[in-house]
Amino acid sequence: MMRGLIKGDNAFVPTVSLRVAVRNGIDVAALLVTERGRVRGDADIVFDGAPVHPSGAVRFSEGGDEDGTTWLDTDLAGVEAEIDRVLLVASTEDGALRDVDGLSVRVLSPDGTQVVGYEVTGAGGETAMVLAELYRRAGGWKFRAVGQGYLDGLVGLAADHGVDVTEETRPEDTEAEETPAEVPEAPQAPVAVPAPAQAPAPAQAPAPAAPATHAYPPLAQGPGAWTFGGVFEPRVLTGRDNEVIDVADLPPGPVVFEFAGETDGHTSVWTLSPANKEVDLLVNTTERNFRGRLLCVVPENGRLRLKLGTDGLWQARVLPLAEAQLLTEDTLDSWGPNVLLHTGVAIDVAFHYRGNSNFIVDSYDLAGHEDPTTLPDSRYPYINEIGRRRESLTLPEGPVLVHLRRADGPWRARLKQPSAATAWLRRARR
Repeated sequence: MMRGLIKGDNAFVPTVSLRVAVRNGIDVAALLVTERGRVRGDADIVFDGAPVHPSGAVRFSEGGDEDGTTWLDTDLAGVEAEIDRVLLVASTEDGALRDVDGLSVRVLSPDGTQVVGYEVTGAGGETAMVLAELYRRAGGWKFRAVGQGYLDGLVGLAADHGVDVTEETRPEDTEAEETPAEVPEAPQAPVAVPAPAQAPAPAQAPAPAAPATHAYPPLAQGPGAWTFGGVFEPRVLTGRDNEVIDVADLPPGPVVFEFAGETDGHTSVWTLSPANKEVDLLVNTTERNFRGRLLCVVPENGRLRLKLGTDGLWQARVLPLAEAQLLTEDTLDSWGPNVLLHTGVAIDVAFHYRGNSNFIVDSYDLAGHEDPTTLPDSRYPYINEIGRRRESLTLPEGPVLVHLRRADGPWRARLKQPSAATAWLRRARR
């Protein structure tokens, strides 16, 4: 028969492999803490993103047939000597703990016998709570019904137990930050992109080439497969000075316009309506030798019309979204406006901008957006700053377009690999 405890009660439990059941439909974690009541590091946080402690003594496991129950296996004999207590922690993403019906903790022996339990009562507006703990006493282990809630949620609970949520700065980022330098000019000779055979460049001085293009991995099959927007062969255009660009037979919807020019002065790009009215100003800069990737939308008639204002030779390409540079945990070094693609799990992207003017970044959540001929509304939050900056942007699960709308200078970007502590606390900051 299960022995029921009330808040503050404790009881001895056998030093064996016990199963702990927490219900009802709530986020659960275990913190392994020392005598000081603090974790030694991220590895001592066991949650759904890190379901097994390195010692193997605490792990999430498959449950039985009870809906809304989280199961935790605890091998008390295998818990490291430095660990004094195993805290059972619960938190909510929506609402308060008082709104959770039937919140309880039960401890079962290896044969399934119910050893001890705690029905949580009296919860209030807290969003996080230490429900109970298994702790060492007199050479054995005891269970205590704790019921300590935190109105400031996981953040407050984490602070009380030594959880460090700071992220390391990569050496290359530190070096770039600590070594002031003049902002370099855009490269004079970007990597060449050959024009198709059926459309040779005119007989004139060689046109500048488009910026180097990141090889985008095939996304036609498997997890993360590309499912949004039309796919077509890139269209390559060359010219000199001001011009109206007209590209027909494109799939309607968002595309990438990649541009590189040899100029000492002004560069602007406008989208045009069918009546040749200026609609959207995609770029307006005085940077020498401007290059960059711009996001624009092809109208329903499949005809992209752009008004280009520049002085000098230029080359451009119209690309499908699937040619956007893929964000990874490797550092991406680039220059100017760009369109990036995220296809993985929810994560933060870190930027280090080293220009002197506007740095504007927004993003578009394509997951669930069923109309490939339009873009969804841009997400909030976004980045809108001036001058050298180190900023982060939170991204949901992909696919997500990340649009560097303004970036007249060099920048770096990479996906942050969150620490276990950061991942665990992220839900508290949503």
